[in-house]
Amino acid sequence: MTTHHRLTAEGLTLGYGDRTVVDSLDLSVPPGRITVIVGANACGKSTLLRSMSRLLAPRAGRVVLDGKEVHRLPAKELARTLGLLPQSPIAPEGITVADLVGRGRHPHQGIFSRWNEKDDAAVAAALEATHTEPLAERAVDELSGGQRQRVWIAMALAQQTDLLLLDEPTTFLDASHQIEVLDLLTDLNRSRGTTIVMVLHDLNLAARYADHLIALADGGLHASGTPAEVLTEATVRAVFDLDSRIIEDPVSGRPLMLPIGRHHVLDRAEAPPAGEPAGRAPGRAPL
Repeated sequence: MTTHHRLTAEGLTLGYGDRTVVDSLDLSVPPGRITVIVGANACGKSTLLRSMSRLLAPRAGRVVLDGKEVHRLPAKELARTLGLLPQSPIAPEGITVADLVGRGRHPHQGIFSRWNEKDDAAVAAALEATHTEPLAERAVDELSGGQRQRVWIAMALAQQTDLLLLDEPTTFLDASHQIEVLDLLTDLNRSRGTTIVMVLHDLNLAARYADHLIALADGGLHASGTPAEVLTEATVRAVFDLDSRIIEDPVSGRPLMLPIGRHHVLDRAEAPPAGEPAGRAPGRAPL
């Protein structure tokens, strides 16, 4: 079974150059659960994940893992506990899928240790779970965007960490593969107890798969809690400047967000007379 670790942010302030992206943020990641971070573009979602994995040093505050600041932990020690799949990873030119996935085992290699059967098994399991075994001997740069994304996820799985951070893991994937990947991560969480934190753009997928939902806005924490507590019409309006209706998802029983665009709301004064097709103004000839 996976060990449950405590990951928190305390008064965290992050930025680039003269720009502050996250300001005085406090949050706690529930151990052994799936946390999904949502928010508008450029609100700090990816920046937060980078700092939680020690890739970005905070301007103020700290990220704490089991009582220790992550930025003070040795990189290899942290990598045996916490794995990160960034938003746009870059593979070395010409590297094969099997070799890239195998790099997920590097944190488990000591100075004198050699590749062993446990490493083989971890890579094989990761390839199987992501349905990338047929691609094992192909060069990563020959793959489609969706195939590459699944290979990167396989590398993260091969690392076999107790905490896994993923920045938009469904990028480049079609609808079927998005569900497949999110089901895979859910199975990993349920079977091993892996704590998963991921950024998703699709609010309805976030609500369906999250145990804990975090909404960021204006450089801070706007709301956190269960999907039912966070995904409300008021939150969607405040965080995304979007009017919506929230109903119950008939499949999952979770909240389902229906966006309301201004072209989808028919004002009574503009409604076509009875018997005239909707979609064109009364009296206007069809094109």
